[in-house]
Amino acid sequence: MKFISFRYKDQIAAGVVVAEGVLNLAAAAKAAGETADLSSTLAIIRGGEESLAICRRLASHAAQSGEALLPMSQIQKLAPIPQPIRNVFCVGRNYVDHVKEGAAAMRAELKLPVVPQFFTKATLTVIGPGADVRLDRKLTQKLDYEVELAVIIGRGGRDIAASTALEHVFGYSIANDVTARDLQRRHEQWFKGKSLDSTLPLGPSIVSSDEIDDPKALELSLSVNGQERQRARVDQMIFDIPTIIASLSAGLTLLPGDIIATGTPSGVGFAMTPPQYLHDGDEMLARIDRIGELRNRVVEV
Repeated sequence: MKFISFRYKDQIAAGVVVAEGVLNLAAAAKAAGETADLSSTLAIIRGGEESLAICRRLASHAAQSGEALLPMSQIQKLAPIPQPIRNVFCVGRNYVDHVKEGAAAMRAELKLPVVPQFFTKATLTVIGPGADVRLDRKLTQKLDYEVELAVIIGRGGRDIAASTALEHVFGYSIANDVTARDLQRRHEQWFKGKSLDSTLPLGPSIVSSDEIDDPKALELSLSVNGQERQRARVDQMIFDIPTIIASLSAGLTLLPGDIIATGTPSGVGFAMTPPQYLHDGDEMLARIDRIGELRNRVVEV
């Protein structure tokens, strides 16, 4: 299933994409006499297998759902988790070619990471499909893009073994880790340059893990104004998803609804010759097959 969050008549709701449009899950549940909380994607994730089973049942009868079934043209899609429960976890330098291009651009010695390199992005970085990415020239002259596969945790836990890590995944989405490179360098750490408001487009949906049996086979790409900049397969990651989850959860409890951005491939703007940073009006289109497209525009403020 493809889960989305959306705005309709000034209300925010969770839905599932069906052939006829989008099914408002809370409205459909109420009409069907279901008592589970399906009011938000986060509530559905927290509801576990019971909530998923109800969503499947409601989706299978979507055509008979009356006012709960909405045309896609009448809703405004939001990030699938519009308000994350805490900072988004991210993995840096997780594709070999990206590490190589970064070392070349910085004229630094090439050293591949031996463990996942984690950082976080603040919650207000998250925006949805079609929302604008702010470009504040008082803060940054070097805004960059990074397409990434986002992993959404379903069943939480601590000290999760790599062998069972995928059992803790609710689903997958697309993230664009927009980065202010000059702030990143000036502060000599990643948080500030990665955490400006609106710099994590996420969506357009969360595809449940039962529909993606092998996430390593997914291909991701990103274009700017129609020019392709990035393309890779998830199996090119240095640290795969089970390794990331096992490493991150070692001594740190993951919660249902946690978001993990798993790293970006080569082709970022700062490593091009000459560097190609984002400008006012630029349109970014991030794609991951079987998940969809995430389109966002850069707007100078």
